[in-house]
Amino acid sequence: MKTEKEKAREGLLYDANYDEELLHERAVCADATHELNQLRPSQTAEREALLRRLFGKCGKAFTIVSPFFCDYGYNIEIGENFFMNMNGIILDEAKVKFGDNVFIAPGCGFYTAGHPLDAERRNKGLEYAYPITVGNNVWIGAQVCVLPGVTIGDNVVIGAGSVVTKDIPANVLAAGNPCKVIREITEEDKKKYIK
Repeated sequence: MKTEKEKAREGLLYDANYDEELLHERAVCADATHELNQLRPSQTAEREALLRRLFGKCGKAFTIVSPFFCDYGYNIEIGENFFMNMNGIILDEAKVKFGDNVFIAPGCGFYTAGHPLDAERRNKGLEYAYPITVGNNVWIGAQVCVLPGVTIGDNVVIGAGSVVTKDIPANVLAAGNPCKVIREITEEDKKKYIK
């Protein structure tokens, strides 16, 4: 018989609200993020050490500005030169992988967890979790919401306030609710800020 944690890893409905193992793991993570959010910004070594213990994988250089919240921590993988501004949320019931040079503005959320539309199942504490993947060289504007199962390609810019419900291909500017591709990012974009 599969554990609830195994069901979650396989994208099946699982008991997120009453399973003792998952409740314990979320409590441990909540304590760790509380500790992180109490550290002074100048305590960079302590902040980095705590995040390295909490996350599944970290690049050499990264910054996460408090407050920051996640559910488990061990399902989060961040690449090199990762930056997440304040009020970041990662509900990492499934894997959340960020590539290199990912910049995330304030108030963004990455939510792998979802709930059945059927109220009876939902009220039993059942949910599902689908992984989120963000490629390399991605900039995500303020207040963006990324939903379960989404993949964002390399070299993408997601406009502020977007709700990303579906995959976004590489090399595009995308925005809106729901988030849609607006246009490709081209060589002309490199000239925009040169005077």
